[in-house]
Amino acid sequence: MNEQVREQLRQLDKEQLIDIILDLREQIVELKAIVQAQSERIKTLEDQLAKNSHNSSKPPGSDGLKKKPRSLREKGKRKTGGQEGHEGKTLKMVAVPDYQVLHVVTMCPECQANLQEVEVERIEKRQVFDTPEVSIEVTEHQGEVKCCPNCRVQVKAHFPEGVQRAVQYGPRLQSQAIYLTNYQLLPLARTCELLGDFYGHQPSEAFILQANEAVHAQLATPLAEIYDQVVRADVMHNDETGLRVEGKLNWLHVASTPRLTYYGVHRKRGQEAMRAIGILPEFKGISVHDGLVSYLQFEQCQHALCNAHHLRELRFVFEQHKQSWAEDMTTLLREAKREVEACEPDQNSLSAERLTHYYQRYDELLQQGFEANPPPETPPPQKRGRKKQSAPKNLLDRLQKHKFRTLAFIADFRVPFDNNLAERDVRMMKVKQKISGTFRTWQGAELFCDIRSYISTVRKQGHNVIEALYQALVQRPLVPA
Repeated sequence: MNEQVREQLRQLDKEQLIDIILDLREQIVELKAIVQAQSERIKTLEDQLAKNSHNSSKPPGSDGLKKKPRSLREKGKRKTGGQEGHEGKTLKMVAVPDYQVLHVVTMCPECQANLQEVEVERIEKRQVFDTPEVSIEVTEHQGEVKCCPNCRVQVKAHFPEGVQRAVQYGPRLQSQAIYLTNYQLLPLARTCELLGDFYGHQPSEAFILQANEAVHAQLATPLAEIYDQVVRADVMHNDETGLRVEGKLNWLHVASTPRLTYYGVHRKRGQEAMRAIGILPEFKGISVHDGLVSYLQFEQCQHALCNAHHLRELRFVFEQHKQSWAEDMTTLLREAKREVEACEPDQNSLSAERLTHYYQRYDELLQQGFEANPPPETPPPQKRGRKKQSAPKNLLDRLQKHKFRTLAFIADFRVPFDNNLAERDVRMMKVKQKISGTFRTWQGAELFCDIRSYISTVRKQGHNVIEALYQALVQRPLVPA
């Protein structure tokens, strides 16, 4: 076959051979482009398959049932359990118990001697902590009705405030129902079942909905105070997550501090929603977030980026692309975090010398990363859009552009290393959807966000949640300190 082809080529003149060579050359260029495109597509698909909640921003629920990925948390050198100097927490005897039961000794088990008249040497005590049997307690309010002998007007006694119907549930049971649905995130039906099992008296779902509306009507002042205090905070954490309302994707936004939580729901994720909720446009402090571009549009405040996100992405670059600079950058960030944690309480920043050290080392590692990830070739003029880059190159560009926002935690100790506070505030809202599904109405979603803002703030400030809900129901809501 090869000899036959050779003979045919020998019979061609020079121009014909040149045409064949040029034609083959064009085909080779086209094939190279196809192979390169397929290789990039395969690499992209491999990267997508390799991503999970521990090396990217994917939610934990997307990991499925496969083996749990290795945690980002560094392994400690201390043994498990309570550490030396740790004040343990355990049940302790009370000085005055509610009940006392005396167990007497009447006979010796060895010789059967009668011990009833023998003097007691000492008393051994053991205390059992338990709850009494609970049940619904019914209080009947009786109001006198009299007829005035002078003017013949019928006069009725005034019932206490809140006692409005012939038969109704009281604020204690209402506060427990609100607690179960909004804090423990139980669906309405299961909340009714639980109350029925506890008290032998199962209320309806309508009772819980009415209780939520009743407590919400008393939260205007606490919510306004939470809003104002978050706006005035030095450092605020921000995050957002999808929230299904009326069967459609909407967005839950959170603005929080270690002592305050404010939730808002909006149909959009970005800048439009943030402006509508209102906190970010008024905020003048430092906003800690995951780097979503919409946050950075608010230039009246400073910004700090979450390094937990960076650690996950760096892990992906090291494990999937085998680039050592990513592991070195992880080591650098963790080393800086440990140094900050070891500083004296009265310090508010690392020394100028240590800041220079970390800034220079950070730049050196970025340079190594750029050498391993050169910019992509310029696309043909007819191809529109930005040049497509690899995941490592995108991460490098972001780390370079936001260098001081990434390392803000070493220059200002008020800034935390990560945005875990906001992520924790968001996480339980996702759990609510997993348990109960979508919100059926927009009003229900807004009501839940407001009640949850109050509950989360109350919990952060060390108050009992059920008692705080009860106080709100009797028109004495707790206003955040």
